[in-house]
Amino acid sequence: MALVSATPYLALLSEQDPSLKSYALTSLNEIVDQLWAEIANNITDLEELYEDKSFEKRTLAALIISKVYYNLGDFEASVKYSLFAGDEFNIEEQSQYIETIVSQCINLYTSLSQKKYNDKTVEIDTQLTGIFEKMVEKCIKSNELKLALGISLESYRLDIVQSILKEQIKINEEVCLNLINYVLVCSNSVINNSTFRTNVLNSLIELLLSLKKNQDFFTIFKIIVQLNDSKMAIQLFKELIKNEENLIAYQGAFDLVSTASQELLDSTITELKNDEAFGATEPAQARLLLILSGVPTCDLDITFLYKNNNTDISILNKSKNLLEGRSSIFHSAVTFANAFMHAGTTDDSFFRKNLEWLGKATNWSKFSATAALGVIHKGNLSQGRNILKPYLPGSSGAPHTKGGSLFALGLIFAGHGRETIDYLKSFVDEHGNTAGNNDTDVMLHGACLGCGVAGMASNSESVYEALKVVLYSDSAISGQAAGLAMGLVMLGSGNETAINDMFTYAQETQHENIIRGLAIGIALLNYGREDKALDVIDRFMAQESSILRYGGAFTIALAYAGTSNNAAIKKLLHYAVSDPSDDVRRASVISLGFLLIRNYTAAPQIVELLSQSHNPHVRYGTALALGISCAGRSLHSAIEVLEPLTKDPVDFVRQGALMASAMILVQQNENVYPKVKEFTAKYADTIKTKHEDALAKFGATLAQGIIDAGGRNVTINLENTQTNTLNIKAIVGLTVFVQSWYWFPFAHFLSLSFAPTSIIGVKEDLKAPKFELNCHTKPEVFQYPPKVEESKEKQPDKITTAVLSTTVKAKARAKKNQAKKQEEEGIKPEPTDDKMDIDETDKKAKDDKESKESKEDAEDSKNKDEQLSIRYTKTPYKIGNLSRVLPAQSNYISFSKDSRFVPVRRFRGTGGIIVLEDTKPEEKVEVIKTVRQLNVTEAPLPEPFTLSGDDLKDDDE
Repeated sequence: MALVSATPYLALLSEQDPSLKSYALTSLNEIVDQLWAEIANNITDLEELYEDKSFEKRTLAALIISKVYYNLGDFEASVKYSLFAGDEFNIEEQSQYIETIVSQCINLYTSLSQKKYNDKTVEIDTQLTGIFEKMVEKCIKSNELKLALGISLESYRLDIVQSILKEQIKINEEVCLNLINYVLVCSNSVINNSTFRTNVLNSLIELLLSLKKNQDFFTIFKIIVQLNDSKMAIQLFKELIKNEENLIAYQGAFDLVSTASQELLDSTITELKNDEAFGATEPAQARLLLILSGVPTCDLDITFLYKNNNTDISILNKSKNLLEGRSSIFHSAVTFANAFMHAGTTDDSFFRKNLEWLGKATNWSKFSATAALGVIHKGNLSQGRNILKPYLPGSSGAPHTKGGSLFALGLIFAGHGRETIDYLKSFVDEHGNTAGNNDTDVMLHGACLGCGVAGMASNSESVYEALKVVLYSDSAISGQAAGLAMGLVMLGSGNETAINDMFTYAQETQHENIIRGLAIGIALLNYGREDKALDVIDRFMAQESSILRYGGAFTIALAYAGTSNNAAIKKLLHYAVSDPSDDVRRASVISLGFLLIRNYTAAPQIVELLSQSHNPHVRYGTALALGISCAGRSLHSAIEVLEPLTKDPVDFVRQGALMASAMILVQQNENVYPKVKEFTAKYADTIKTKHEDALAKFGATLAQGIIDAGGRNVTINLENTQTNTLNIKAIVGLTVFVQSWYWFPFAHFLSLSFAPTSIIGVKEDLKAPKFELNCHTKPEVFQYPPKVEESKEKQPDKITTAVLSTTVKAKARAKKNQAKKQEEEGIKPEPTDDKMDIDETDKKAKDDKESKESKEDAEDSKNKDEQLSIRYTKTPYKIGNLSRVLPAQSNYISFSKDSRFVPVRRFRGTGGIIVLEDTKPEEKVEVIKTVRQLNVTEAPLPEPFTLSGDDLKDDDE
């Protein structure tokens, strides 16, 4: 029979005999879950028993107290007494109490252990440590190794992580390799402390090098990128070349070029060239250095974009004809759309065919138009300087043309500035002290931006010092570019001297433009520094100047980019709703997009309420935050939040929503995402509508360029799939692009975030052979969207003419008079029923509407059915090397089993350049000529075109 009262046992607690007390406690422990409410009344008796150090069963008293508090819902007290319970607290016991309290204990231990990592004075109860370690052992025994590694990483227990992995190396190297990759992924998503992350990554390198059978050099390259460790890269390359693992070395080098900082690449090249033991002139070594220079990667990328260019030029021509070229905002909009549509394709024919329109460019529109050549020829390292020669300083062009060409030069060599940085720097050195002269200022503005883009993340002190001279000359035009460029050159370095120099000057200068440039420059300096940037962020946010607080919001964005750090998100949400400045509020919301790059599915949920804010700046920020975090991902929930914003009553909010929608839908088609058609129509309609605001038209024109970027062959890619790292160049590009609201030329920076959606395979000699791969899906699923000129334009619906009531009455009178006359003449009149006439018209309109709606419903269901039919097909179709392969499509790509060319790294649908092993090297193979080779052997340089007024004295200069 079940006990209905604990009174008999509770009465025994006041007995003198310890054995009676022990019996009472044992009995109470068995019934505490049923009678805890009654036992709770005597909790002080139990506490006295626990505090009696002479009492043998005091730990059992603690366990019962813990269970009572657990049932009362006071988990903090329950955990406290569970720790006092010692061995009586059995983690092997299967009960909800044990599960809950162990979970609470692990959370508490994790929190304390993280604090202890930074502050050695923090003390952790040995019993708490014991429970944590027992749980880890339990996970290991039940083969839940990932769980054990996860909680160990979260608690900063590197010793446990190492012991688990070392033990696994002895048992099964392949399993251990999977676990190492798991820890690598966790180190990005779980660990917030950058110092601990560095320690984890270093220990993983040691473990990887200790593997005997399953050497995985590609994972080591991933870690090298994250550590920015050139010494490790040099050591690894030397070892691979020494062991004749040339193909692995080449693949690693290609990975570094597409993901590592320019500083790492530069120091690796310099060290290897100067190392006599390496033998830089030997064929394999020379080839490795060539790859690290970035030249083959850029050449193959632009070859892919050139060969597959699918730009629908009629879209651009229509927009140009609809927008008045004499208006600088519209001229710039078409310039940017053209630059984006042809980014990296080397096709500048639109400019050549529209010289009269181009001639309407004045002042900064002319600057942007010339700089657009840099976007179009981005990566054309072999021809870049020659293409821009007619416009560079020394030519007869106007200052804005020369300045634009210097910026264009930087864009062509973006992230690969070795060949051009000296030229740009020499211009800055020569004219840095003469800033203030209007013409020189414009050219210096271009040269500084060019230095920043070409020297990005090079950490070059000499370039930084040259830019500082321009800054200190205190000219608003060149100073703004210099401040931003200083941040680009020192990107992510956290250089304290530079931060202090820039901060001090931002507080001293009177020029708002310079303060803006410096604010974003300091944010760039703090890229990826996480908690190390907290002092700078606090310093920014304490400023009276709203421009500096604006910089503080972007510092949070870049310091915590991709981390989804809770504290940083809370901080940004706080400023988004409470800062007195609209600029700061807008920047805070935009910054949320950068934090959520890796956790992009959470972005719509987090910003949905902000999208309904009464403040248009916050709504604009919401649109761009979604555009940034969900770029290239066609996330349905993000588009749902954006759709109402495309109809917003405020013009610049519509602008932001249109641009953001294009960023999200880039490289999609109707088969995969049916709304693409609707949005492309929306862009065209916005441009076509006469009464639409200029800012919304500007956004729609840019959106057309973004959604069809790079000849419809690039996407916006914020993560490097092959190294699981963030794409720094793309994040920087977006950061500066969102500053274009106050300075249009910054829009060109968006091109830094464009990544070709290609599959490119190269042999050992770095040539791209012609061969075929399998694509296990239907060809139409991932095809290009149809061109406007190919599909018949939809005829506009006939518009029902509005009829005035007076007209209706007049017609009715006329009909009656006619009927009367006919009657007099003996002719039978036709029945007149005005009501019937109107009803018939209404009925027809209603039927048309219902028919249209049912057609749309049918279309929607058809699209849904098509989406559902996207399936893996057993019978693949063939695609060639250098073909367009979308990120979603890459999962369906495979190498043929009998293929002559085999990837040196197992192909898992990732982008980037693939190094191939030729299984039949003795047989001839046809290779694809690259743009570089075509320029050398066949094609002459394109004829320069003149920007109207450059050879004459411009009215506006």
